[in-house]
Amino acid sequence: MSSHNDSLSLHNRLALFRVERGLSRAALAELVGVNPQTIGFLERGQYGPSLELGLKLAAVFGVPVETLFSLTPFQSLASQLAAQAAGEA
Repeated sequence: MSSHNDSLSLHNRLALFRVERGLSRAALAELVGVNPQTIGFLERGQYGPSLELGLKLAAVFGVPVETLFSLTPFQSLASQLAAQAAGEA
C-alpha cells in the first residue's frame, strides 16, 4: 500500500513552461480554473494535480501531459541540449 508521501514524488516542469510562456501564476490559474496558490503548490511539488487539472495544464501549453509531469525526475535541460548537439554532430 502506498503512503501519502508517495503521491508527492510527481515531478513537473510547470514553472519552466509557465515562465517561458510569460504567464504569471495568477494568469495560469485563471486559464485552468484554480487558485494561484494551487499553481505554486504544483510547481514546488507539494501537490499532485487531478487528471483533469493535469490535462488542462497540458492543453494550455499544447503539449502531452507527460511533457509536464513525470513519476521520475526529468533529465536536466543542459543534458538534453548536450545530447541533442552530439546527435547533430
